Amino acid sequence: MIAPRLEVSHVTRTYRSGNETVTALNDVSLVIEPGELVAIVGASGSGKSTLMNILGCLDRFDGGTYRVDGIDVSNLEADAVAHLRRDRFGFVFQRYHLVNALSVAGNVELPAIYAGMPTARRRERAARLVDQFGLADKLLFRPNQLSGGQQQRIAIARALMNDAGVILADEPTGALDRRSGELVLSVLKELHQQGRTVIIVTHDHDVASHAGRIIEIADGAIVSDSRAIGARENTAPTETAWAASGPSRTSISSLPSAFGMSFKAMAAHKLRTGLTMLGIVIGVTAVVAVIGLGEGARITVRNQMAGLGTNTLVIYPGRSFGDPEASRIVSLTTTDVDALAAQPYVDSATPEIPTSQKVRNGARTVDLQVIGVGPSYFRANGMKLVSGRLLTQEDLVEANSNVVLSEPAVPSLFGSAEPVGKQLLLGKTPATVVGVMALPHFRGGAATAYMTHTALRSRVTGTLPLANITLRVRDNIDTTLAERAASNLLQRRHGVKDFFIFNNDQVRRASENTMATFSLLIAALATVALVVGGIGVMNIMLISVTERTREIGLRMALGARRRDIMAQFMIEAVAVCLVGGGFGVALAIVLSFVSSALMSPLPIVLSPGAILLASGFTVVIGLAFGYLPARGAARLDPVRALASE
Repeated sequence: MIAPRLEVSHVTRTYRSGNETVTALNDVSLVIEPGELVAIVGASGSGKSTLMNILGCLDRFDGGTYRVDGIDVSNLEADAVAHLRRDRFGFVFQRYHLVNALSVAGNVELPAIYAGMPTARRRERAARLVDQFGLADKLLFRPNQLSGGQQQRIAIARALMNDAGVILADEPTGALDRRSGELVLSVLKELHQQGRTVIIVTHDHDVASHAGRIIEIADGAIVSDSRAIGARENTAPTETAWAASGPSRTSISSLPSAFGMSFKAMAAHKLRTGLTMLGIVIGVTAVVAVIGLGEGARITVRNQMAGLGTNTLVIYPGRSFGDPEASRIVSLTTTDVDALAAQPYVDSATPEIPTSQKVRNGARTVDLQVIGVGPSYFRANGMKLVSGRLLTQEDLVEANSNVVLSEPAVPSLFGSAEPVGKQLLLGKTPATVVGVMALPHFRGGAATAYMTHTALRSRVTGTLPLANITLRVRDNIDTTLAERAASNLLQRRHGVKDFFIFNNDQVRRASENTMATFSLLIAALATVALVVGGIGVMNIMLISVTERTREIGLRMALGARRRDIMAQFMIEAVAVCLVGGGFGVALAIVLSFVSSALMSPLPIVLSPGAILLASGFTVVIGLAFGYLPARGAARLDPVRALASE
């Protein structure tokens, strides 16, 4: 035995209106068989719309039972009720309820999106349905470009998209002229002839006369139920798709569909969306640029410290920095240099004896800093040769009066002439220029001459104490461990700690930590801008939910579950943030190029990691600030949402 298509038994529905309770339906019982064409008539406020909403699973009831094809609706969860709406029912509303942001094709496709129908099949079926209603040339039109009759036909095509077995038409001709109304009625009658169950809710008895069965309702109760002679009764349906329909395959058929609807909603309010994105654009630009600025500063510091030598140790006389007795301590010797150079953790070691001398080249006289060093001094300090050669071990042993000039010293002594091979007077001592060095960043533009410490002592100044000893630590050796070992060695040699060691790597680490802290602070401030942008997104989404309340009710009527609605609005929030984030990243890239072109001392160096971090953060912002509006949208009551203005 075939179960009734719809079976209502002793259903009641009440509402609260202020302090009063209004009974919309009072102990209503009704059976509608498959294939009937039924008209429910009644005056305004009689309860006919409430009955239709309960029949279409849009509204809940307070008492009684309601079965659809034998399924007890009262025992179903919200998602299962949404499945029933999606698979069993097609709705035709008096005000059409078409989504203006979507094309005709997009409106017709909506139910199939929530049913998980593949995109190609969905589009092909929508085009076929629109063509059946004689509107194939309007497929890409927007609803506001159609007449009322055309919009209602599109609404009927949408109701048929999932091959619904039951068509519920609420005042389908109420907003139409007579000719359009007759056309819509003929379409509904044709659907009935195809075997579908058609229920028309109307206050117009002329419209109701087209039905084979007329149910009159007044004051929430059925007052009459009559059938026309020869009316079709309990006819088996010919439709198959609705009966074969199973559980939803997906909440929204695909992310592209969801994002597509989101972008269409954004495009419908371009100015508002653009202003909302502006906060995200500024926030993302600030975050990416600040991270890039921090990276540029880190690279700049690293390059500068590379000139200083990050794996070097400098040993000074005195017990610590600022020791007033340091100038009187002369315990550092060249034998200490040799002892340190012999250690396995030392790459090279060199002493340093600075002095100031008048240096002459013909008529040119310049005050230069002259430094006595060992041959490994240039390697230990990471200095680069520009021309000529370096000081050698032979120069050290034989105390040859050869010098290497720094680049800043060359113009004042030789002008534009090549200095290598030329003679100079250091004080009264003749010397030969054998090379020119590029100074590291930390020495600035000092004009300096370098010669071996043996030549300086024996030929220029006489005996002078060592100002310091520079050690270059071997690669892959921890400079902190090397510092400890060198200190232990010198304490054993001197019998007392009369020196202190300056570790350049510690300076580098301290500088980088300082820059990282500074960058983190600025990034935190920039993040505030991004959060403010997120608040703007939440605000615009709340406004969007309010403006689109009727659309939300429509989507629920077409089978969208609460999580579908929530996902839709969450995706819209994320889409706004992603587009704004994309513009923000592009702007940050432009700023980095401008910074590079202007040769900024602190360039903006962008990395994929920074861009991915900012992009990920925009998604988090979209999800976090889109949640409340999406949650509010998902919790709307379908009936109230559809009735909103």
